Amino acid sequence: MDAASWFALYREDAARTDRLAGKPKHVELLAAGLFGEAGGILAELKKRSREDAAYPVDPDRLGEEVGDFLWYFARLTTVLSFEAAKLDAAGRQRSGELIGNALALGAAVGGLLETLRRDSDADTSPSLETIWRALVRVAGGSNIRLEDAARKNLEKTGGRWPRERNRTPLFDSEFPEEERIPRKLEVEFLERGSAAKPVVILRCNGLNLGDRLTDNLGAPDGYRFHDVFHFAHAVYLGWSPILRGLLKCKRKSKPEVDEGEDSARAGIIEEAVSATVFNRAKEVDYYDGIDGVDYDLLKTIQGFVKGFEVDRVPLWQWEDAILNGYRVFRELRRHRGGLVTLDLVDRDLGYRKPS
Repeated sequence: MDAASWFALYREDAARTDRLAGKPKHVELLAAGLFGEAGGILAELKKRSREDAAYPVDPDRLGEEVGDFLWYFARLTTVLSFEAAKLDAAGRQRSGELIGNALALGAAVGGLLETLRRDSDADTSPSLETIWRALVRVAGGSNIRLEDAARKNLEKTGGRWPRERNRTPLFDSEFPEEERIPRKLEVEFLERGSAAKPVVILRCNGLNLGDRLTDNLGAPDGYRFHDVFHFAHAVYLGWSPILRGLLKCKRKSKPEVDEGEDSARAGIIEEAVSATVFNRAKEVDYYDGIDGVDYDLLKTIQGFVKGFEVDRVPLWQWEDAILNGYRVFRELRRHRGGLVTLDLVDRDLGYRKPS
């Protein structure tokens, strides 16, 4: 398929995931995003050129940067009424040095921004064609097929904004009942201690779960309630090594699963995810009144869990887990405890105020 044909199909799909559509200065936002992605490509090539052994070369990383650039480029060509048929077929051109090609790409995008700055109604076709030729050289010099980069970008954005939201099946559905996370569960968060140093205890079926938790910080911020994030992971992702450990339902019948997925290392990864998201959440009032999680954070999480079973879970489920986990966290923090209900059948995390 020639460049004009696959690109025309790609930009139809890209339009579906444009969350900037309808916002003021739509074109300017897309152009700024394109410039940012050009910087991402240049940064990746710069790191590679240092030949620094401390920087692992991931063959997929540059392809992902190119795919992200393509998304913004596709949206701009649509919004600016650029005809896909104008794209030439120079997709295998490999002239020039990589850093030089990337700099030329950045300069080409800068030229587009300058054109738009001078006159928002100006003919942007020459600038867009220049960007395309520069992108072709970057991709060709890096052995990246633009069509492949576009396809992988659609797979990634489809995981973030899917047409249909079909949840990943629970990971333990084929295991014996005693090795499954309970499908229905109620856990009470009891706050004890003093106002200066509050402590949280978890109670389930009359028994204490885990250790007493404090905020482990000079200025209390509510992190003592953070186990609710593990509960949200279990409900909305079907995954939580921490909760498996607390409930003693590790999948011992398959040693490779017990060792790889339910191990202390997996638990450390989950705690790292919770702490990383919490640091971001504090900056946005714990997602109060916010209906989305920023894309960069979701991609960071995806990097954390790479290689574990949960890495097959799409990004929209992670967003669901985070937003619902913080919905309940805010209630626990506000009321200084309460009853949290887990329903892994209907995928629901509930809350009741302490009696």
